[in-house]
Amino acid sequence: MAAKDTVLVTGGAGYIGSHVVLQLRERGERVVVLDNLSTGFRQSILDAPLIVGDVGDRALLDHTLADHGVTAVMHFAAHTIVPESVREPLKYYGNNTCATRSLLAACRDGGVRQFVFSSTAAVYGMPAGGVAREDGPAAPINAYGTSKLMSEWMLRDLAAVTDFRAVALRYFNVAGSDPECRIGQGTAKATLLIKVACEAIVGKRTHVSIYGTDFPTPDGTGIRDYIHVDDLARAHLDALDYLRAGGGTTVLNCGYGHGYSVREVLDSVQRVAGKRLEIREAPRREGDPATLVAAAERVRAVLGWKPRLDDLDVIVGTALRWEERLQHEPW
Repeated sequence: MAAKDTVLVTGGAGYIGSHVVLQLRERGERVVVLDNLSTGFRQSILDAPLIVGDVGDRALLDHTLADHGVTAVMHFAAHTIVPESVREPLKYYGNNTCATRSLLAACRDGGVRQFVFSSTAAVYGMPAGGVAREDGPAAPINAYGTSKLMSEWMLRDLAAVTDFRAVALRYFNVAGSDPECRIGQGTAKATLLIKVACEAIVGKRTHVSIYGTDFPTPDGTGIRDYIHVDDLARAHLDALDYLRAGGGTTVLNCGYGHGYSVREVLDSVQRVAGKRLEIREAPRREGDPATLVAAAERVRAVLGWKPRLDDLDVIVGTALRWEERLQHEPW
């Protein structure tokens, strides 16, 4: 790897981005992080250099790419809260789509030809049968999903007319924390079920709500594909290696290919913690599918990705250790 082969990680101080930065640094990559710290944490990137700024700032992007010898970009910077995207769609199109357009223009003009994009299963909306396939219809039902899908289209179209190549990874339900408990999810007012339940276990919340108990599933609660953040981060490194080896532009699901119900998740949290949760039942939320699971064969075949932490209790255990750490060392 030449001295100039630096990887720019936008949003690298956030939950998923920081885990990718950690893995990149562990294998000796040159990394620079760009993050405005609106939701990320400076301490989460450990020893990587940080530039505080917005990914939509074209002048800053141009200087960063040139000054650091950037040859590849991993793009995580985005707003990600679905209900907020419904209330404030232009905020999501501005930050997620327009800023990505600025980043892509800087990459095009700055000679960056390898790009790994943080996308989402929200691009699928509510797929028939509850299984989302990359070659199935994309029909997002909120501005978050649409803003990410529009970015995928920009990647596709830029790649069609230049030598730029990209991998878009569509995430399912990301959970857990670094197995060594060095970093984790510090998001305030988190909405992800496993984190919410672990916060309740350590006393940060009074209860956990189940939204919908009458879905057509074995126990009546929604089923989701939960993927450990460490495995998800590794998929990004595999995607970078794939692009460096000449791989073409593609879109890949990042999930395990099977799901757990809300009740199964809460049972796991209680089992791992050895404590009971205060669980309350509430009506379904509009737009929640009964089941959403990844068809996950392609990511394994294309990238050679091999998950290592595909075990619900393991995922929960790392998430719980992180919440216990935060009790003593708040971020």
